[in-house]
Order: sequence, then C-alpha cells, then structure tokens
Amino acid sequence: MKQITAFTILMLGFFHICKAQLLDGQDKTFTHADSLRGGIKVERSCYDVTFYDLNIDLDFNTHELSGFNKVCFTARQDMKLMQLDLFDNMKIDSIMHQGIKLSYKRDCNAVFITLDNTLKYGMHDSLMFYYHGTPIIAKHAPWDGGFVWTQDKDGKPWLGVACEGKGASLWWPTKEYLGDECDSMHVTCTFPGDLYFAGNGQAFLDRKNADGTRTQGWRVTYPINNYNVTLNIGNYTHFSDVYVSKESGKQLDLDYYVMPYNLEKAKKQFTQVKPMLAIYEKQIGAYPFWNDGYALVETPYLGMEHQGAIAYGNDYLTGYHGKDFSRIGLDFDYIIIHESGHEWWGNSVSCKDIADMWIHESFCTYTEAIYVEAMYGKKKALEYINAKKESVGNKHPIVGVYGVNEEGDGDMYNKGMLFLNAVRTVVNNDSLWFGMLKDMATNRFYLKTVSYDDIVQYMTAKTHKDMKALFDQYLKHPNIPTLLYRIEDKNKFMKTFYYKWKVDVPGFYMKFNYQINGKKKDYEWGQDQWRSTDIRCRKIKKFWVDQDHSYINVEKF
Repeated sequence: MKQITAFTILMLGFFHICKAQLLDGQDKTFTHADSLRGGIKVERSCYDVTFYDLNIDLDFNTHELSGFNKVCFTARQDMKLMQLDLFDNMKIDSIMHQGIKLSYKRDCNAVFITLDNTLKYGMHDSLMFYYHGTPIIAKHAPWDGGFVWTQDKDGKPWLGVACEGKGASLWWPTKEYLGDECDSMHVTCTFPGDLYFAGNGQAFLDRKNADGTRTQGWRVTYPINNYNVTLNIGNYTHFSDVYVSKESGKQLDLDYYVMPYNLEKAKKQFTQVKPMLAIYEKQIGAYPFWNDGYALVETPYLGMEHQGAIAYGNDYLTGYHGKDFSRIGLDFDYIIIHESGHEWWGNSVSCKDIADMWIHESFCTYTEAIYVEAMYGKKKALEYINAKKESVGNKHPIVGVYGVNEEGDGDMYNKGMLFLNAVRTVVNNDSLWFGMLKDMATNRFYLKTVSYDDIVQYMTAKTHKDMKALFDQYLKHPNIPTLLYRIEDKNKFMKTFYYKWKVDVPGFYMKFNYQINGKKKDYEWGQDQWRSTDIRCRKIKKFWVDQDHSYINVEKF
C-alpha cells in the first residue's frame, strides 16, 4: 500500500443513522452506508492492498462489463474477515482463494469476505474476485461520476470513465478507502478491435484476438488512488514528445492520445505542456511519476486528473472551455495547467479521507498561481488569485466530515488558493515557502497519504510558527478573519490605533499590513484582546489595510 503517515483508526459503530455536528453549526445526517463507505473499521484496517490486477471485457453494445480483479494484500494483524467494495448493481460471480470459493456477505455497497483460514500478521496473500454487470452511466461527468458511452465526430465508439467522489467501486471491486493505495497495478481490457485503449502508466500488452476483439494492458508502477484508475477507449491517434529536465537532464516521455480530426489542434495546444512542467519542476519538484511518463488523453468530458493519463476535454480552447477562467484576460488552457497540477497534489500527495480533499484541490489551485507568477510575474499572479474572491461563498467549511465519505465545500478550490496565499504572507520568506512546497511534494509526503494534522504539523515545524489556529479558521470554519479597528485621538500630535481579529478560533494570529498616510507597519496579534499602537500624526488623511496578500475582511469598530 501507499505509505500512510501518522496512521489512525477511526472506529465507527454499526448504526443505521448517525449525526455529525458540522463546524458551521449545522447537523447533517449520515447513513449506515456512508459509514461503510467512508469508515476504517477493523475489516479494512486489518490489511494493506499491495497490488491490483484488473482484467475486464467490455461489450460496447450492451454496455456490460465482466471480469475479475486479483487483489494482493498484506495482513496488518491476524485476520479472518475483510471488506472490499463493489456497488450493489454489479453482480458477484465468485470470490476465490487458492481454488477455494470464499463465503461473503453484502451490506449496501460493501462486501465482507470470510477467508478460509486466519491470515497471520505480516503474511502476504491474494484473492480473485469475479464479477459482471452494467456500470453506472455518468449523468454529467466528471462531476457526476460513471461511464461515458458515446461516439466521436466520425461516429466511432468512444468510452471514458470518471468516478471521483462516487467511487471506483461503481465499476471494479476495490478497497474504497483513500488512505490505502496499492503500490502498483495492472489493468487489462478487451474491447472491439478497431479501437485503442489509452490507460494509466505504461503499455505492456497489445493483442488482436481471433474473434475480432483487441486486448490491451497497462501497468502503473507507482502507488495510485482508486478513483484515478480509468478507461479511455476510442479511435485514438497518438503522437509523442520528450521533456528534458533543466534540473537533472533526465528525459520524460510525453504521450498524447487524441481524435484524428483534432491532431493538428492538439499539436499546437499541447505545446503548453513543456513550459508548465519546467515551472512546476523548479517550484514544486520533478514530475512525480517519471518512469510511467506524462500523458494527455482526449475525453468526451471536460477533464480529470487521472494519474499518468490526464483526461483532456477542453476542446483545444483557452481558459475554461473558451471562457476566461482567469478573470484577468490570461489565455492559457486551464484544463492542462490545473489537472496536471494534480499529479503533485492529489496523485502523489494524497489525502487519507475525502474530508481532506482540500489537500488535493487547494494546493492544486494554488499551483495555477505558481504557473501564472512564473509566466506573467508576481503582480499578475496576485491579480489572478484575488480575482477569484467573487466566486467564494464562505458558507460552509472547506474540511468535510471524517469517516462518512463527505468532502468539504467547493470553496476548497478558490478559497483554498486565497488561504495558501495568506499562509505565504505569514511565512514572509519565499525561499522557505517554495522550499516547503517542493519538500512536501517530492520528499516528506512524496507518494504518501496524509491528513490535515500532517500538513499543519509539518508547516508548524518548518516555519517555527504555530499554524493550527490559522488553518482551523480558514478550513474548518466558513468565516474568514475580520480585522476590527478604530482610531482615536490621543493628543494634538498623536493617534491611537486599536485593532483585533474577529474569528472563531481562540489563539488565532496573523500578520496584517496597513498604512496610515503612507506609513506601513506589520503586526501579528491574537483575537482575545484589543491591541493598540500610537501613531504620530495630526490628521488621518488615508487609512489602508492590505487585503490582497491576505484573505481578510476589514471593519471599522
């Protein structure tokens, strides 16, 4: 499995309905099925997945799937009962262990499997999970996950899969827990022979079958979270390129799979890839899946960060499907820049629980700002970051509810970027700031699953500043900090400036920059008491608080 840092087991009871108190004061009801999906009871924590070998046949006429998954695992404790997951609309044919059919019990979308013998701690084993069925069809991929069966402009069959959020177990049996990623994986698929399968990682098999079908296999040699495993099958044409690292001199294979009628557009649009990779490598470290290569695969939906096979459906337009997503007139292809950023944040550095999906989305969205800063300058990057304020709702926490497969609010994208910009301001040392980002992505949390506390503790240790209250306010509460202030006459020549933070988290402190008549000072103060400072001036002609480098409100008290 992918290494888990600061591993904790969340014990959830077998209650049919439970309630969680959200940090914005609202109650939300969760079901027994939610706990089975999001929890980490002993039937999951007792083993680590090491390898999946997924083999499937696809019927493009009936949209049915059949096949098996070989699940290799290591016992973390003596175990007899284990949980895998497969949506209940998919039918189980049998589950086998060394030629013996195992008994199992379904509970919602969870499958509890009884081993024929107790597996002792540290032992390695495997089982074969045979199944078939008709996977869920996505209503609006990638936001509503599932299979996308369609045709390209030439009338050829075209299949894409996107299942983040809804879950990989909608189409293959897996341990549906983000904290346990397999170390490596094979996906082998049989389909109509005039099509091509562009999968995750490295191609290792391509066979024409006597019945006119084609079988192709792809191997992933790095840990991969299960929602990143995908199928892209269509009338693809392929072209390639090579990125040469300025940092190491090593070559990275670049592969592109597109519709034939879009080949020339793709060759032009994808020239954005190499400059982007150079920027990301310099600021956050080398591409994390170097041996498996980098790929963009055209898809019949907008995009998705599928590891080593990034889904691209932006129709070779600038911005977000032709719209100025930057809001400041920048013309880069948002899908290329954003989804590629997920190779570092989400695919290499991954959250253990979907409640911490902000780790994927906030850091990835901030990576867009890193790209803008390198391409257009720091001032333009600051404009880019602050242009997103109008899209932030500040109504619900960015962190979701743990243990029930509940991610946080969509503010994790743009508010997350604004928050990280504020953290950069608090750090007040760009060498340290970018050094931390690179170290997290390529060293400390490289190919690891991490928690909220892992990130906070890391930044606290590196900056020698207690970051917990800062993170808690922005991520666990909907309200952003509000600077309350008033200015009073002290005497004819002096003014007294009073100020405090209005926040939800005790012990909160954060730097703010202000100017009175053009004179600038920096302060860090807690929320629990008013602070004051005397300023020598006769009259306040201009008062200004910097709200560009820190995401805050300012109110006169």
